[in-house]
Amino acid sequence: MRDDFPTPGTVFDVAVIGAGVVGCAVARRFALAGASVVLIEKGNDILSGASKANSAILHTGFDAPPGSLELQLVQEGRAEYLSVHGSLGLSVVHTGALVCAWTDEEEAQLDKIAAKGAENGVADLRRLDGVQARKIAPDLSPDLRAAIEVPGEHVIDPWSAPLAYVSQAIALGARVVRRCELISGRFEGGEWQLETGLGGLRAGAVVNAAGLFGDEVNRRLGLAPEFEIRPRKGQFIVLDKAARRHVPTIVLPVPTERTKGIVICPTAFGNVLVGPTAEEQADRIRATVETGTLQMLQAHGEKLIPALHGIPVTATYAGLRPASEEKHYRISVHPEVRAIVLGGIRSTGLSASLGLARHTLRLYEGFAAPLDPPATVPACHVPNLTETEPRDWQAPDHGEIACHCEMVTRREIEATFDSPLPPGDFNGLRRRTRACMGRCQGFYCAARLAAMTRGRIEPPLIVATEDGK
Repeated sequence: MRDDFPTPGTVFDVAVIGAGVVGCAVARRFALAGASVVLIEKGNDILSGASKANSAILHTGFDAPPGSLELQLVQEGRAEYLSVHGSLGLSVVHTGALVCAWTDEEEAQLDKIAAKGAENGVADLRRLDGVQARKIAPDLSPDLRAAIEVPGEHVIDPWSAPLAYVSQAIALGARVVRRCELISGRFEGGEWQLETGLGGLRAGAVVNAAGLFGDEVNRRLGLAPEFEIRPRKGQFIVLDKAARRHVPTIVLPVPTERTKGIVICPTAFGNVLVGPTAEEQADRIRATVETGTLQMLQAHGEKLIPALHGIPVTATYAGLRPASEEKHYRISVHPEVRAIVLGGIRSTGLSASLGLARHTLRLYEGFAAPLDPPATVPACHVPNLTETEPRDWQAPDHGEIACHCEMVTRREIEATFDSPLPPGDFNGLRRRTRACMGRCQGFYCAARLAAMTRGRIEPPLIVATEDGK
């Protein structure tokens, strides 16, 4: 399947390169402002890169560097998500979080963490001793020394959010072209001439939201080399839904200078994540999982929450974060060529995406003519996949249960192909429905799903390879 390519000669106000969560949010924000937008993605579907694998936490910014742009955008993005999630059909699972100290050294850091949180405007942090923390999460190990409670940290569905953003952009007239790799670009005559694998595009401005290939896209656009992407791999295990009752809240470690550390986290889908690791690698495409590392994650989870011992692992996966040689976001604006670069957006990208989109529009307004927002905004509502809200299988006439582990209905499968942006491959279908992501990882349902989708997407060759949340 190939998306329709724009008619030759069409000139868009803005071309957004990269359809991860940030690119989808940017396309939506510009469409809401009245811009004509084209969003191009070299993968088969949106979220084909770094955005497909994350911990799905909606952050408060309590631990971000005070006064930083990242803090501003995380909090701005969080606020917008909370204001629009209901109208878009998106979830918020109000879990809260505990920053847990297990050693004397970690306990000594808690007051600094609380002070940073207060400086960042997160006023409801609470210092707890071990007994108080176990009243919130009774199955935490008795070795826990103390903790900081962060009531505002929550979990969300990490795939439906960007799908909702891009669907609303499409409803406002944005074009999305997948399997469309940027080859080169040049700015001349006041506009960008972009060469892609599918043909030429013209746009008044470009936004580089290419994630793991952000520095390469800069080179292809002829922009100055501002940063170098250094992929950081994170491996995860996903525990069976039986683990969820033992993990009522997000269990965070005391962070280090290099990493936020390994998290034990309930998911919006009723499972529990343990991860990620933080491993530097050169490969920007392949994120492998290693048995020894996965065993370490499982042992780590069982050490901190002994009740997790013996609960099966449903899935394993690894993702790559677009880290750079510096820790902060690498955002720049080039008014002379009407280009904006959103680089180095690492672990807080899901939370900050809507804030990043607003910031990008502000940068654009610094060099471009005012836009004319549409008089009305079409309604957009994506199907619920979370365990905290009613699911389609609970409604009548759903056709059949296509995936019994995750209770995915035939009607949900069919609806994805009637949606504004049908899945571009089988993994896109999985992220839109959760089919094949349950305990059997497609062993029982993959053949049935392949039959249902024959001729519309390529059948799965291997199902249990990614995103098992």
